[in-house]
Amino acid sequence: QVTVRDAINQAIDEEMTRDERVYLLGEEVAQYDGAYKVSRGLWKKYGDKRIMDTPISEMGFTGIAVGSAMAGLRPICEFMTFNFAMQAIDHIINSAAKTCYMSAGLQPVPIVFRGPNGAAMGVAAQHSQCFASWYAHCPGLKVVSPWSSEDAKGLLKAAVRDDNPVVVLENELLYGVSFEMSEESQSKDFVLPIGKAKVERQVLLVTASGSHITLVSFSRDVGNCMDAAAVLAKEGIDCEVINLRTIRPLDVECIQTSVMKTNHLVTVEGGWPQSGVGAEICAKIMEGPAFNYLDSPVTRVTGVDIPMPYAKILEEHTMPQIKDIIFAVKKTLNV
Repeated sequence: QVTVRDAINQAIDEEMTRDERVYLLGEEVAQYDGAYKVSRGLWKKYGDKRIMDTPISEMGFTGIAVGSAMAGLRPICEFMTFNFAMQAIDHIINSAAKTCYMSAGLQPVPIVFRGPNGAAMGVAAQHSQCFASWYAHCPGLKVVSPWSSEDAKGLLKAAVRDDNPVVVLENELLYGVSFEMSEESQSKDFVLPIGKAKVERQVLLVTASGSHITLVSFSRDVGNCMDAAAVLAKEGIDCEVINLRTIRPLDVECIQTSVMKTNHLVTVEGGWPQSGVGAEICAKIMEGPAFNYLDSPVTRVTGVDIPMPYAKILEEHTMPQIKDIIFAVKKTLNV
């Protein structure tokens, strides 16, 4: 059992040991051990030169990080939350994502932007939005969003080794959650491929009863889908749960294969509905070969289309809950 926090720490530590060009910068990452204790112990091990505390100036330190990537280093740029990355979005999109293309491939920008994304608890509208579809919209970026400890470690290591800018959208509420990690994933050579989804729960036997469905999600909502699937299994509904892992490039093939088997699809995400990740999946399914296999329209479960309220009870109603997923599944299956 390893917490997501420790898995990320392992990944950064192993990559910094492997390649001396890798360094970490961000607010509170050094002497304080990170705002969420993700970089615990790294400053003591690597010192000021490779674990750098920055002022509260996202635009400034992101610009420094991008410039250093162009000059041959491999920075991991941490945002205390991705909401603050809006201060630096010009550097992420215009400086990092577009430079390789604009230089005809001569100038790679190997950089990782990472930090917590989406809603935490009780931090209201300005600190609670999901940026998955924002960054996934932009060519030149790769976007990953881990759920389990294995995801967190394997995807971050892949991101550090990638020669393109990679946005790693973590979740604050997952940092303290423990997951089983296999022997293989504990090794320092463990890397997960970017652009490949994982089937977390498989439908093995497909009967003609119309009681099978595919649930597609990423980050924290994968856990909600797994919990919903366990409840629905007791009612005779068999759910195949896909953990996207990567938002861009999207593993459309994995989703299509599953839909061709189950004939039904529900997407689940914490972000807003308009132009969201679920909307993109709907379009991809409609344009591809899986469309003819659907027995009912695709249903999206999303965050409510409002800025996040501060009151706890309203906040709960704004984010997708297990009961919302169960309701969407039954509506899709016409149960």
